[in-house]
Order: sequence, then structure tokens, then C-alpha cells
Amino acid sequence: MSGSREQQRQELLGFLRSIQKAGLPVERLADGDPLVASGLIDSLAILQIVTWLETTYGIDFAVLGIAPEDLVTIGGILEVIGESAGRSPA
Repeated sequence: MSGSREQQRQELLGFLRSIQKAGLPVERLADGDPLVASGLIDSLAILQIVTWLETTYGIDFAVLGIAPEDLVTIGGILEVIGESAGRSPA
């Protein structure tokens, strides 16, 4: 699945809404705000994000070698999506 960065951002926000803790609307976060430290998600939710990225965008983390730090902000996750789209053979 591809699309513009804004489309990818909206898809990501929709997913984050489905796993977020109550009390902090995802819309209030800037792309650079830390997801776990903000209280939006807990650290285990990072695994859900990885699974979602693998399923939605076909990202193979074993091949890409993504560091966990790349998945702590909305902007970081969008960069991972963008980088993986640039590396895909399709």
C-alpha cells in the first residue's frame, strides 16, 4: 500500500486511535512527540505498530534492520514507511 505522506499519516492516525490509551487524543500530538512518553500508548503497543506496518505496508523489519527508536514518534513511523516504499521492488 502506498500513497502520499498525508494519506499514510491519516492511516497511521486511524490505527493509533484503535490502540491508544484513553485520555489523550492522537490529533493533539505533533509528528515529533514521543508516543509512549506522551501516554498515548504503552511500550507493548510498539509491537502492534510493527505488526500493522508489516501487514499494511509489507515492511520486513528483519531485512530493513529498523531500530526501535525509529518507531517512537508519528514522524519516525512515517519515515520508516517512506524508506520502505523507496526500497520495494514494485
